[in-house]
Amino acid sequence: MNTTDAVTLHDQREVKIVLLIAAFVIIMATFFNQLPGGMIGALGAMVIVGYILNYLGDRTPIINQFFGGGAIVVIFGSSWLFHSGLISGDITKQITTFTKSGGFLSFYVASLVTGSILGMSRDTLKSAALKYIPVILGAVAVSFVFAGVVGLFFGKNLFESLMLIALPIMGGGMGAGAVPLVEIMSGRTGMDAASLMSQMVPALAIGNAIAIVIAGLLNKVGQVKPSWTGNGKLIRGEQEQIEEETNKYSLDVTKLGVGALIAISMFFLGTLLSSVISMHTYALMILSIALIKVTGLMPANLERAAHAWYTFVVGNLTPALLVGIGVAYTNLDQIIDALSPMYFAMVFATVLGAAVGAALIGRLMGFYPVESAITGGLCMANMGGTGDVAVLAASKRMELMPFAQISSRIGGAFMLILATFAIQLFS
Repeated sequence: MNTTDAVTLHDQREVKIVLLIAAFVIIMATFFNQLPGGMIGALGAMVIVGYILNYLGDRTPIINQFFGGGAIVVIFGSSWLFHSGLISGDITKQITTFTKSGGFLSFYVASLVTGSILGMSRDTLKSAALKYIPVILGAVAVSFVFAGVVGLFFGKNLFESLMLIALPIMGGGMGAGAVPLVEIMSGRTGMDAASLMSQMVPALAIGNAIAIVIAGLLNKVGQVKPSWTGNGKLIRGEQEQIEEETNKYSLDVTKLGVGALIAISMFFLGTLLSSVISMHTYALMILSIALIKVTGLMPANLERAAHAWYTFVVGNLTPALLVGIGVAYTNLDQIIDALSPMYFAMVFATVLGAAVGAALIGRLMGFYPVESAITGGLCMANMGGTGDVAVLAASKRMELMPFAQISSRIGGAFMLILATFAIQLFS
């Protein structure tokens, strides 16, 4: 062992000792309900819980090989841990507030979307933009076919299987999907909003859980069939240009700060545009960043700074955010209560159909099937932005966030338009 290796091992041991001490202090404060208020208390608990559960998940046989490893354990483990009564409800509320209204999720997504788009080559972005919409359409078409066939097998009519299960699952989550869908359908079907929502919400929750599990399985498929995956690259033959450039780029604190400021500014831009254009903030942010990238308006060193900040956020804050998703967005009781064999089969068929449809059309459009299934399929079938993070974490492909957001936001908007026309067939 040379001197450099010895120094590295020494540094790693020091880091582990610091983490253990920090974990002990924060766990004691959590156990005795003495966490500070606001961001510092919530983030401290989320980082430690996320790190521990992620560590265990990545080292648990079967789960680490077939079901996404740490990401799955963090989401469902933290949901159970914080909702089981073992930890004070005040801390659970604190984490929920920080993740939702505190803006942690928006901060994370803005960092990933900005850095990953600005980290692409212009040619890749142009090529993908023209071919990606057919992938989404393929996912929707096959998911509806699968859901309809399974529904008919169980004696359900097409309205029940398509409009009450498949459509909300593929509709972009809760706020951008189920809520407006209920508004559209309640006025034209004669069903009250509460009844519609009670049938749609379990489908969303179970569909999101299934999408996360399938994402972990697709990562394993990519390992078994290397020709089916670009290991995070969507387009077949795409080069590793940006990553190589970033590795050569000196990443000091100032440049990371610049990258964070660019990401935040892009989110502000999307927010401003959404006040005059009737589209989701994330969708407008994606379109704005893509336009800046394609036109070359941003200097290359600033693009690299944004990509470096994205790398930092993914490497350090992902387990913490997954805890937030588990606590604030994952209701295990709701999932378990709705788990009848028939209901599960219909939801599973919808999510599987989305992945299969996206993979098939993606292959035809020059994309890798695994990445197409994840972004064009599973990210249509999960619960919007939170589901995107969970699915990409389970599949270990966080760099695909821009395409995941296109599926959730632009694809979700398409589903609302489709619902408006489809309801005419059943009313």
